[in-house]
Amino acid sequence: MQNKLSFALAAVTGIFLLSCLSPSNKSSKNMDKKTETNLSKGTYGYDLAFMKNHKLDFVELKDSISGAGLIVSPALQGRVVTSTAKGENGKSFGWINYKFIESGVQSKQFNPYGGEERFWIGPEGGPFSIYFPKGKEQVYANWVVPENIDTKSFDIVNQTSRSISFKKEFSLTNAEGTVLKVGVERSVKLLSHDEVEKALQVPVGDSLNYVAYESENTLSNKGDQAWNGKSGFLSIWLLSMFNPSEKGVVFIPFKKGDEKELGKIVTDDYFGKVPADRLIIGDGMLFFKTDGKHRSKIGLSPLRALPYCASYDPINQVLTLLHYSKTEAPAKYVNSKWGHQDDPLKGDAVNSYNDGPVEDGSIMGPFYEIESSSPAALLAPGEKITHKQQIFHISGDEAKLSSITEKLFSISVSDIKQAFK
Repeated sequence: MQNKLSFALAAVTGIFLLSCLSPSNKSSKNMDKKTETNLSKGTYGYDLAFMKNHKLDFVELKDSISGAGLIVSPALQGRVVTSTAKGENGKSFGWINYKFIESGVQSKQFNPYGGEERFWIGPEGGPFSIYFPKGKEQVYANWVVPENIDTKSFDIVNQTSRSISFKKEFSLTNAEGTVLKVGVERSVKLLSHDEVEKALQVPVGDSLNYVAYESENTLSNKGDQAWNGKSGFLSIWLLSMFNPSEKGVVFIPFKKGDEKELGKIVTDDYFGKVPADRLIIGDGMLFFKTDGKHRSKIGLSPLRALPYCASYDPINQVLTLLHYSKTEAPAKYVNSKWGHQDDPLKGDAVNSYNDGPVEDGSIMGPFYEIESSSPAALLAPGEKITHKQQIFHISGDEAKLSSITEKLFSISVSDIKQAFK
């Protein structure tokens, strides 16, 4: 997420109303409002009632045994809105923009609903941007999110109690004026206990609370022209928005090595250089404050990035893990920097963003993000690229959480908590 966030509270126009497709949404508005009022804000049950009350199209995936659940919205491109590990009274992990939804309006520029896994497409800026018209300066006034990844629904292909699949075909026009015909397939699956342990290759046990899901996202070239460095290319871009914590920390492992060979460790100047008390570069590990109090962003190149990144909330004792399908072979990634670029195929594989007040004191969240991207989709007609992502929220006893971080990252929860002390 780039410069759009500093202006995300800009005036919006039009009326927003989405039909409720989930069978569970048939209860009366008054009943839903009462339920929303009686539940604590921050709980999954509150967010379920909020979605129903505001008639937002969603499907719920549930694990009846563990109490894990997901809210997935077909109207928002198959977005995972939020999740829980403990049913309606459990913590809701995704950030939802309640104020924007309550306003009942829709913007022609960007509709920041929130959500903990949003499907987008890159690049955002540069000569092949799909967010700026041809010939227009790449500044916020000219920036527009394509409606097919903002307000247009994805079509449901298949649905079970634990999974849902979508598809969509549409065209995008980039800043070169090239029309790219796109096919998207997206599926979201709630993972079982056995699937969680298999994916992490770490025992989770029965005493920890968890919710985990996997999305598989495929981008296809449906046109008759190749996507390349002359006319344009795309990428799959997944952005995960979570609720911040006063002592929250994102920690990202990186590949160690000489800068002459691998380049700089981290890009830390998206919105001005990140202060030293908010970003620590350790021995193979970055620590980044995600308290929602200072607007900043970091990124790791594909030469430095590894397929895991994570965050820890010491107050609620929640460990969040993100695993994505980073290729082992060298690959080019889209550059989403606005305006002139020295190399449109030299971008980041993983990013993290911490929200905070902008110059006028306003703030959209607060929230924090972890983002992953696929390599650039340099596709011939009929070819496709797939990007997978898994998200795990695990909470409970810190000693048991530490056994997970030590096996995955060779770092204890205590080390994470002490990073900024």
